[in-house]
Amino acid sequence: MKHMSRILLVFSFLIFTIACNSQESKREVPIIDRQPVVAGSFYSDNPEALKMVLQSLFAKAEKVKSQDNVLAIMSPHAGYVYSGKVAASAFNQIDPNKEYENIFILASSHRTIFKGASIYNIGDFITPLGKVFVNRELASELIKNHDVFVFNPEAHSAEHSIEVQLPFLQYHMKKEFQIVPIVTGTQNLNDCQKIAEALLPYFNDKNLFVISTDFSHYPSYDNAVKVDKKTCDAILTNSANKLIDIINENGAANIPNLATSLCGWPAVLSFLFITESVPDIKVVHIDYQNSGDETQDKSRVVGYNAIAFTIKKNQHMSETKFEFSKKEKKELLAIARNTIETYLKTGKTSEVNPKDITPAMRENCGAFVTLHKDGALRGCIGRFSASEPLYKVVQQMAISAATEDNRFSVVTIDEMKDIDLEISVLTPMQKINSIDEIEMGRHGIYIKKGFYSGTFLPQVATETGWSKEEFLGYCSKNKAGLGWDGWKEADIYIYEALVFSEKDK
Repeated sequence: MKHMSRILLVFSFLIFTIACNSQESKREVPIIDRQPVVAGSFYSDNPEALKMVLQSLFAKAEKVKSQDNVLAIMSPHAGYVYSGKVAASAFNQIDPNKEYENIFILASSHRTIFKGASIYNIGDFITPLGKVFVNRELASELIKNHDVFVFNPEAHSAEHSIEVQLPFLQYHMKKEFQIVPIVTGTQNLNDCQKIAEALLPYFNDKNLFVISTDFSHYPSYDNAVKVDKKTCDAILTNSANKLIDIINENGAANIPNLATSLCGWPAVLSFLFITESVPDIKVVHIDYQNSGDETQDKSRVVGYNAIAFTIKKNQHMSETKFEFSKKEKKELLAIARNTIETYLKTGKTSEVNPKDITPAMRENCGAFVTLHKDGALRGCIGRFSASEPLYKVVQQMAISAATEDNRFSVVTIDEMKDIDLEISVLTPMQKINSIDEIEMGRHGIYIKKGFYSGTFLPQVATETGWSKEEFLGYCSKNKAGLGWDGWKEADIYIYEALVFSEKDK
């Protein structure tokens, strides 16, 4: 308790210091490392004893179950005596010799509720095994660029869900690594979707995601086994909506003493909103047990699952092609037009007849909707990722393109007869190391540096006839605000698009 008080005092001091610095801009904000708060309770605070425990846990852990690239793991965050073997099974799936750019740890708050998620960006994390470096520059960039992210001291001061993962990484990984520690405080699905959209560009085989969550809390042993399997099976479908349905179903089942079937559900849902939009992701169950397997008390237990998210080795994550029939393209364009016209007349989104929606149109895809008037651009808004069916994304982006593109005035209903619509269905973004990977006319580009970013759809290259250098230069200068040569020192992502318009014959 004294140790916890010291941590809270440190955070109080930090808030006071930041307030002072706002008045004295020349002074730098001090680095405040996050000290361990559950060492000595959830796990040993003695370095040598902790290493011996970890050695024992990894010796009992499940072996590697997939030869594919591991992009993420889901690991429990309870005391090591209860969940340590399952956690070790999750971390055991990671190649210990792989060097990652970042390890994103996505967890949920147990002690405070707040909007969005908090990213620790003021220092590093300390454990009995030493310092875990935080990519503070990226953490601050995410906070600056996305209003769903903040730094909330209360979210980290006493939270264990990130801390308990770190000794496993320190013990298992042979290469140096840095983390991006994120604690979700939201109970809002829209916030979870925004978190997913912000993190999607980093979901690739150069980074690793660790999702921290326990499963059922406090049912009997037998009920825990049943509930945890249902919840785990929903996650294995890689569908956020199916997980939501199962969580609601579990909550309505009146299972004695069941407080929750997934304590970290905001973090898990945020992550599924990412993965369900990425083709060819495989979700692999690794291990399960509950606290009753380690204690004699089976009347009230907590459940733990280890899960891995993988993709085939050497597979380019944006290679998947989207294909739609002429009828489906026509229907999507009709939906976009009807949605805009209905919204301009009534302020409401039009209803879509479910009979007109094919399975392909129900797939979760990112999309842009572009408006042209007399051959000139009249509006263009899109979303790279989506946790909703394509036809719904098209509706949302159609309204935004007509009413929210700040380069243009709001479209009027009288203009609609002179406007033609174009839809671009997008593959997930993939970061590239060389512009030689860009195929003009096939790839769109997304340029990002610090707080600045911009994109050109693939068809821009075809419509303008630009060279690759012009494609990059105009995007860097006009869209990202980085200057003509700014792309040379920026991160560049590529994606593909299936483009069709009302002008197609």
